[in-house]
Amino acid sequence: MPYSLRLLIVVTTSLLLSACGTSLHQAPVEDRNPPLPKPAASAPLPAASAASAAEVKLPPGAENAGKPGYYTVKPGDALIRIALDNGQGWRDIAKWNSLDNPNRIEVGQVLRVVPPGVDASTVTAKPIASAAKVESRPLDSKPAVAANNTPANAASSAPVAASSDDDAMAWGWPVSHPVSAGFDDQRNKGLDFAGKAGDPVLAVADGRVVYAGSGLRGYGNLVIIKHNNTYLTAYAHNRAMLVEQDQVVRKGQRIAEMGSTESDTVKLHFEVRKLGKPVDPAKLLPAR
Repeated sequence: MPYSLRLLIVVTTSLLLSACGTSLHQAPVEDRNPPLPKPAASAPLPAASAASAAEVKLPPGAENAGKPGYYTVKPGDALIRIALDNGQGWRDIAKWNSLDNPNRIEVGQVLRVVPPGVDASTVTAKPIASAAKVESRPLDSKPAVAANNTPANAASSAPVAASSDDDAMAWGWPVSHPVSAGFDDQRNKGLDFAGKAGDPVLAVADGRVVYAGSGLRGYGNLVIIKHNNTYLTAYAHNRAMLVEQDQVVRKGQRIAEMGSTESDTVKLHFEVRKLGKPVDPAKLLPAR
């Protein structure tokens, strides 16, 4: 065989083998078995101590909710307002409920609003909502009192003797001025008297001062007197207060001076509360 032919055969064979080598490849492998799902991590079991930690803490006095003689605190409440609406002094309520700070009461807290040992079913107050929005300020630790004006015959921290018939009271008028605005159950919870700044304000009956301060917004400088187990009287918008908290006062005693604190004009706003409920003072005060 000629050399050139043999060379041609060798070259051709080499090319064919090279072509076959480059075209051969491994076919892709198709996995028809899907991967097994990973097991879900199990949630940790609660510890035995978690149950005790999750116990709900009830507000103080919750066990007395709904009972006669108790009051459940609502949003926006303040102790001075609760006391006024239940015919009590705020310090008495603070004492009965062992309140260290009378400015700190919580929604849902249940407060005793009648003295311990008293049959609440016979003296349960009838709170009434005021038509006007009244905000409360912190209770004053020492109410402001006009200097050198405290009556010399005033006693301090003496109890008020409750009469056998709380309705049999000898009433007097708080001022000598005529009534400028009468009682209205929806708009005016008492009587208003126009006057001049500094005119005397008098206690309408014997009693004990249970509040003297400016903690009830809308009333200005306010004096509240507890006369017995049934009646409280309130004297608002004073320029000066001439008595101190817990001071015993007598009918006709000068307790304040007329003013215009939190009022557009000089006036006395006077309220009578019977078991906490506002009543028309004109039906109780004597004829002039």
